[in-house]
Amino acid sequence: MIAVIFFFIVKILAKTSNYYIIFPLIKQKLVTKSRILKIFFSHDPIKIVRAKGQYMYDEKGQRYLDCINNVAHVGHCHPDVVKAGAEQMEQLNTNSRFLHDNLVLFAQKLQATLPERLSVCYFVNSGSEANDLALRLAWQYTNNRDVITLENAYHGHVSSLIDISPYKLQHQSDVEHNPSVHVAPSPDVYRGKYRADHADPATAYADEVKDIIDKAHSKRRKIAAFIAESLQSCGGQVIPPAGYFQQVAKHVRKAGGVFIADEVQVGFGRVGSHFWAFQLQGDDFVPDIVTMGKPIGNGHPMSCVVTTKEVAEAFMSSGMEYFNTFGGNPVSCAIGLAVLDVIEKEDLRGNAVRVGRHLTHLLEKQKEKHLLIGDIRGVGLFVGVELVRDRTKLTPATAEAQEVIYRLKEEHILLSADGPHRNVLKFKPPMCFSVEDADLVVEKIDLILTGTRPLRKGALIDKRYLKSKKKCHKKGQKVAYLE
Repeated sequence: MIAVIFFFIVKILAKTSNYYIIFPLIKQKLVTKSRILKIFFSHDPIKIVRAKGQYMYDEKGQRYLDCINNVAHVGHCHPDVVKAGAEQMEQLNTNSRFLHDNLVLFAQKLQATLPERLSVCYFVNSGSEANDLALRLAWQYTNNRDVITLENAYHGHVSSLIDISPYKLQHQSDVEHNPSVHVAPSPDVYRGKYRADHADPATAYADEVKDIIDKAHSKRRKIAAFIAESLQSCGGQVIPPAGYFQQVAKHVRKAGGVFIADEVQVGFGRVGSHFWAFQLQGDDFVPDIVTMGKPIGNGHPMSCVVTTKEVAEAFMSSGMEYFNTFGGNPVSCAIGLAVLDVIEKEDLRGNAVRVGRHLTHLLEKQKEKHLLIGDIRGVGLFVGVELVRDRTKLTPATAEAQEVIYRLKEEHILLSADGPHRNVLKFKPPMCFSVEDADLVVEKIDLILTGTRPLRKGALIDKRYLKSKKKCHKKGQKVAYLE
């Protein structure tokens, strides 16, 4: 009786507070989630207790196909990676003020995947830390402060990166603009300013960056860096047009700045044809600074900044000693080496090409069948499916995308939706994702879009992403709030 009364009290509090509380107590599962700290499926989250390969398992033993996780790059709990970390942990783990073979070997193997001029590595612990250090390098090398970023970009959560991450600010009306940050249009040829039918979208988008530089100079402001994800992930799986980065780099370097390529989400062979996504632009494009994270440690917290000798020497000349307690420690480097070995040994780049091509082919066939699918775009195992209610007006099908995500969860398939309108289904699975996995996911998407239960417009949606502030889901319906 007491438990029943307590349940109803908490249920009432949950409706009137900023927290979601999930029961039952019998399983000793009390989850309190602040709206500030987002998780997948926050209305009905999944408690994951183990994972293997491309699969995750909840506390009931239910298996889920993971199409979300670009962190477990070579597969969850890959035995070679686990073994490398455990064996090194048994021998030694310390900071990087001591000589150790792992540090040197890992730096050498990383550099071997990059253009020759990118020859200096700084090992750190997260993508945010890597991008923060990249800005410090740019500021010191150029003696300038202004940064150009892209709309809908996300580069991290630390103070220096929030201002250059419009993805996090787009729904905040009271944020004070930082005059040293300039936002260029995202090079989106589907719904952006210059689209696929434009004669030269790459030049048009690059000219937007040049205009920003010219306006900054007219105000006596100087550009330190242009920073961009090599493929925009949070921005909606955006693939820049060929030649865009080359032209932007030319304008930025002429202005005295450097080009920072953020590979935190898309690097390490995910695109298949190349090891790094920036290489899709061609051999004639080399960034001045590259940041990497997430997949580098297959779930182990580590990241890296790689730059040129000139940039590194300018940073050293500042007189400020740079040191990172855990960056480049023996265990992290052992894990990083194992990840690189698995990518090569299991031909995961080749798998990304084969499975990615198969996945996009299946999705293109679904586009012919379902008018809700407006665009299919991607490279390798980085694929986006943009849902629209009208292919001419490109009205975002945000509610429908959220419902598809939740219906897939009911089918034990984990996928996310993102982009400025939260209407782009994002595929970024572990690199061991198979042809059979692709078949299953597309089959389920087809059934959902064709299903006996029609999609309810506006039924399942995070109301932050609609102009209307009215509650748009019915009592008892589940809502997929995704980040």
